[in-house]
Amino acid sequence: MGIPEQVEAHLAGQPEPKQADLRAVHARVLAEFPGCRLWFSDGTNEDGKVVANPNIGYGLQTITYANGSSREFYRIGLSATTTGVSVYVLGLPDKTYLAHTYADSIGKATVTGYCIRFRRLPDIDVDILLAAISDGMTLDES
Repeated sequence: MGIPEQVEAHLAGQPEPKQADLRAVHARVLAEFPGCRLWFSDGTNEDGKVVANPNIGYGLQTITYANGSSREFYRIGLSATTTGVSVYVLGLPDKTYLAHTYADSIGKATVTGYCIRFRRLPDIDVDILLAAISDGMTLDES
């Protein structure tokens, strides 16, 4: 099964109204960044053990580790959680940027160094969420 099919199966498996919220964010990210690389992680490690919630990923960045190794990874992650939805904005060099820039204007969401969590999409300003996503997607890796 290809990545788009894995994403669709994951979305279809979510209960409503979370499924509708995830689909709405997914559609807006793809509309805003139509050529971005799409990822899907089922949340399991190489041993098949569940280590995270499944994630839909968007974009591409190279992560370099302290030991000098590197790997490709997504810039934006979208995940269903037990209490709502999490959007991960990865790779921002300033871990206070998201909270300082968006926490006061996004609505009923928790904004941390790399994550925006909310219960329902109607609780937040979707345009502000998309601005945060855009920041992560357009980050210069240089």
